Amino acid sequence: MLEIAIFEWVNLETVAVILAIAYLLFAIKENSLCWYCAFFSTAIYVWIFGDVSLYMESALNIYYMAMAVYGWYQWQRGGQDKTGLQISRWSLGNHFLAVGVILIATVTSGYLLAANTDARLPYLDSFTTWASVITTVMVARKIIENWLYWVVINMVSIFLYLDRELYQTAGLFVLYIVLAVAGYIIWIKKYREQYTAASSPDAI
Repeated sequence: MLEIAIFEWVNLETVAVILAIAYLLFAIKENSLCWYCAFFSTAIYVWIFGDVSLYMESALNIYYMAMAVYGWYQWQRGGQDKTGLQISRWSLGNHFLAVGVILIATVTSGYLLAANTDARLPYLDSFTTWASVITTVMVARKIIENWLYWVVINMVSIFLYLDRELYQTAGLFVLYIVLAVAGYIIWIKKYREQYTAASSPDAI
């Protein structure tokens, strides 16, 4: 029975990994199918992370499920003309605010988890959670710099998952780093194309 349970758990992780990779590939292409993949992948991870005592990661994936719905709506119906958002950038002030919120939330929840639960690596778990909360909003709003945030988050996440023996997921996040760099390069190019098109005489 134990062997069957382990087999089923590994299969679930495999499905979640495949869907998560599909999410990123579609996101890089600005294809709204990414949000469907995100919804089902994160639904699986809610259970997986809870089962290995990464409670903040489990809670984060419940948030991801809600953000998958929000992101789909924004990419399909957002913007002033209700035809979907275009790629944009944040000001330096927005980034300072985002980083400040992440650090304060990390210290607060890390302390509470360390004092009141059996959570593993509570401060690192909290950091990846709160940083991901902010960065997921950036993805849903098509903010270019989200990809750079993900590079940092994914590096920390790899350590967390190796510690919990989630080897497939750790491998996924190595791939995530590569795809995040690729996503940043591709979105920068698209952003410049948007800017050029908007600045051309034909666009006036």
